[in-house]
Order: sequence, then structure tokens, then C-alpha cells
Amino acid sequence: MIPFQIQMRKISILGCGWLGLPLAKTLLEKGFSINGSTTSPHKISVLREAGINPFLLAVNSGNIEGEIISFLKDCEILIIDIPPKLRGENAESFIEKMEILLPFIEQSDVQKVIFISSTSVYSDDNAIISEDSIAKPDSQNGIQLLRAENLLRQNTAFQTTVIRFGGLIGDDRHPVKYLAGKKNIENPEVPVNLIHQKDCIGIILEIIQKESWNETYNAVAPFHPTRKEYYEQKATEFHLALPEFEAHSQKGKIISSEKIENLLGYSFFYPNL
Repeated sequence: MIPFQIQMRKISILGCGWLGLPLAKTLLEKGFSINGSTTSPHKISVLREAGINPFLLAVNSGNIEGEIISFLKDCEILIIDIPPKLRGENAESFIEKMEILLPFIEQSDVQKVIFISSTSVYSDDNAIISEDSIAKPDSQNGIQLLRAENLLRQNTAFQTTVIRFGGLIGDDRHPVKYLAGKKNIENPEVPVNLIHQKDCIGIILEIIQKESWNETYNAVAPFHPTRKEYYEQKATEFHLALPEFEAHSQKGKIISSEKIENLLGYSFFYPNL
């Protein structure tokens, strides 16, 4: 990767969680000043100790709790990495959250937005999916994310790049640990679409470095074995009980990341997961 040649620039990361926190630390190493938000009071000290300017912020469907104006002040780039909460007792409308956030972005110094989305905006129709494929989400999660993408992209006050990540894995996070030993798991022949945390961060850095704005990227490792093949192999590697799958599969999809490799010139750290 080409080294960054930058002056001190400020980035705000809305959501310093599993991906946002290590992303913030990496950006600090590259010379950026970082504002980072969390909804957990106990994480304020964690952010501060990492060198991040911490903000206790909660974007709700009815209001924003916290100093959102200060959080965005003097920031050139905003990275939005908060997942929809559409289930359970505390379910909220994600699109309403984005509608409440939008005026604050418009009135701030933010010029560019990176929105972390998901490949759930595409339907499962046994196709190979590129960024030119029509997004037809099957789930409420995908529907809300697609509406949020469009809301941000249509705004002319700033430039937006959308990253649609596949299933997220990392050194401390792997779905096989949940699936190990389970029975009657669905869709054995459906291909996997996963991406490692390190590649998520690498792709975001590449977008910032190459000023790749007003774009949409699918971000999935170019590695698509079936769920049965992959999770049985990983269970064996991790010395876990093998998961047991049903005999039949429903529809799936293969997400192509060729645009990231060709347009950004990005090489995956973990092409084979």
C-alpha cells in the first residue's frame, strides 16, 4: 500500500465498536486526528487512552443524545458505522435515525461521508452480484440500509461513498464458534460471502487515500466455498464439534469484489478465509 502523504486531518467515526475502534487506532497511526463516538459510558476511557477524542453519543429514532455538533466540528470526513437495531424490545427505525442525523451533517464542516452498509441489500437469487446489480433486499435490515444509502447519496451537501460489507470475521470473531455442534443448519450449498476485519480497515484506508468518493463498493473476500465445506473445515481447524447441516439449500448469491480490486487496486490481506 502506498504510504499516506497528508497534513493533519480530522475524521469523526460514529460508532467505535468492533470495527470502528481498531479503524480509529489505525487512522491515528496514519496521522489523522480522530473523534470517536460510543453509546457506552465505560468506553469513554478506552477511547481516550487510545488517543481518540471521545464522545458519548446515541442517535435515536426521535433524537440525538450527546454533543453531536462538537463531534462533527472541523471534521472533513465522517464514517458512519452504526448497525440497524430492528429486533427486540429496543427496536428502532434506522432510516429515522439517519433523517435526524442528516441536518447536523449538512450544517457541519463534513465534506465526505463513508457509510458502512451490508450485502443484505441484495436478494438471494443464485446470481453473481456486482455493484451494477439491482439491490432488492429480502430483509427489513437490508431495506433500511438501502434507504439510508440513498438518503445520503442524494444529498449534495457532501460526497458519500457506500461500502457493502459481507459477513464480518476477525481474530476474535468467527461464526463457526456459534455453529459448532449445532444440528439441522440451513443452506449447506449456499456460498459464503465473508470479509476479515483487517481488510475492512484496509479498504476504508484505500478509499480515503485515493479520494474515491461518490462510489459504491461491494467488500467481500474473493473466496466462496459452500457453507458446509467452509464451516466443517473451520470447525476441524479450531478443534470444535462439526456442525450438521440439512440436506437441502435455499437460494444464495456470490458477491463480487472485482471493483475494489480493479478500481481501487486493492489486494486482500485475507483472500482465502
